Parts: sequence; C-alpha cells; structure tokens
Amino acid sequence: MFQSFIGSLEAGIIFAIMALGVYITFRILNFPDLTVDGSFATGGAVAATMIVAGYSPFVGTLSAFLLGLVVGSITGILHTKGKINPLLSGILSMIALYSINLRIMGRANVPLLGQDTLIDRMESFFSHLFSSNYVLLITMALFVLIIKLIVDWFLDTEIGLAMRATGDNPRMIRSFSTNTDNTIILGLALSNGLVALSGSLWAQYQGFADVSMGIGMIIVGLASVIIGEAVFGDRTVRRATIAVIGGAIIYRLVIAIALRVGLDPSDMKLMTALIVIFALVAPRITASLREKKRKSDRRKSGSASVEG
Repeated sequence: MFQSFIGSLEAGIIFAIMALGVYITFRILNFPDLTVDGSFATGGAVAATMIVAGYSPFVGTLSAFLLGLVVGSITGILHTKGKINPLLSGILSMIALYSINLRIMGRANVPLLGQDTLIDRMESFFSHLFSSNYVLLITMALFVLIIKLIVDWFLDTEIGLAMRATGDNPRMIRSFSTNTDNTIILGLALSNGLVALSGSLWAQYQGFADVSMGIGMIIVGLASVIIGEAVFGDRTVRRATIAVIGGAIIYRLVIAIALRVGLDPSDMKLMTALIVIFALVAPRITASLREKKRKSDRRKSGSASVEG
C-alpha cells in the first residue's frame, strides 16, 4: 500500500512536467494543441532508442526535449504560416508523429531493462542523502520545482509577457507591433519540449518506450490543469503553475485509489474523462448555487426592510 502511494506520487510528479506544457498552450496561448499525444511518445522513443544505442541517458533525455521543441514548432508553423485551424494542425502533427515514432524506434516497443537510465543515475547520486524509499520522489520533486521556476521566470520576461498577451488578446498585442506568429510558435515549441521531456522520463521510469504510450495524454494534462485550478486557484502565474503540479499529483492519486478499490485498468480512460467532466462542471454548479443563495439573501433582506 505504502509503495503504491509513493509510486503514484512519483508518477504524478513526472506527469506534472507534461501538465506544465499543456498549461502553456491551453491557458497561456489559448491554443487547443493535440500534438501532445504524439510528442509525449516521441520523447520516450528518442530517449529509449538513444540509451539502448549506447548514448548517455543525459544526452538521450536532452535530445528528447530538443526534438519536442522542433515538433511543437512544426505545429505552430502549420497554424501560423499554413493558416490551418489550430485544432487540425495539432491533429495532423499527432498523426504524423505516430509513424515518425515507429521510425525512430524501429519497432513498436523498446525495453530499457538492464539499461543505465537517468532515473537510475538520479537514485544513485542522491542515495547517500535520502532514504532509499524517498530518494527518487525527492529528486524528481526538486527537478520539477526547478522547471516550474524556469517557466515562471520565462513567463515574466518580455517574450513571456508577449506570449501571455497573445493568448489574452492577439489583436491588441499586434497593435503594439508584436509578431504573434512568432510567440505562438515559441509557445508551442516550449510546450511540446516539456511534454517530450516528460515522456522521456516516463519511459525511463517504467522501463520501456511504446509507440502508443502517448494516447490520451492530452486528457491527462487537461485533467491536471483543471483539477489543480479548481483546488488551488490560478490568480497568478506562479500560483497556477503550482496548481498544475498539484493537479497532476492529485490525478495520479485518484487513479491509484480507483485501481485499489477494484476498478478495471481498461476503464482508466473512462475514469479520466469522468474526472475532467467533474472538474469542469463542479465549479459551475458551485458558482450557480452561490449566486442563488446571494439572490435569496438579497430578497430576504429587501423584504425585511419593507416590513420594517
């Protein structure tokens, strides 16, 4: 039970990197990017293939991130220069990446059992500082915290502020002579770079890369963003990025509890969809009930003043 809990926390932290990427496209850029399902698998494919080929896991993981940047840029170019609908441009990239990932791996599955991975090196390097039960959890938490701080810093730079303005009001930001095409391409590149990085770490964590490992990742990312915002709020960017990380961890814990109580693993996609639906609908219902209560209190106070 305890190890299952720790494993869920570790998985949630790895998925938090992917959720940060989804946050950039869906919340910062207001761009429905479905490339995520493909770029997550691309990250795992690149890292696993390079590690098996004898490259350093650091090089493999970095290469996965860089290829994710390229993939996101292509989606952005399809939309901005090719004038393709944002939803369709993401779908086209996602479909193309399935075949590209197969080409990268040369087969549908690349096992990493017995290979020296970045996860193994993290555990080995920090094993003398932390208990063996928590070393990976703490190490990954510190790694994700560093990424979160870098994202926060970037979004507060001039380019980051232009990106945020592009998502809020593209017409206004264009009036200030800002090239919104470039900010969209940059945002999509950064987003898919983080998604591919998460995919590379997930492949090394679970011990294999699979061509279908990215299916449904966009829903997982959305669930993490929505749950995090509902629980922790999103008034500032720094608070929102913390919320996204917390949402990813909560999501994995909910999935672990569902499996623990006997839910069939084949129902996980349905479970994810229900979680997202609940996270989307619950705040609206709560707000509606509060508004009704506010109106009711106003009527009562009005009638009381009339009687007085």
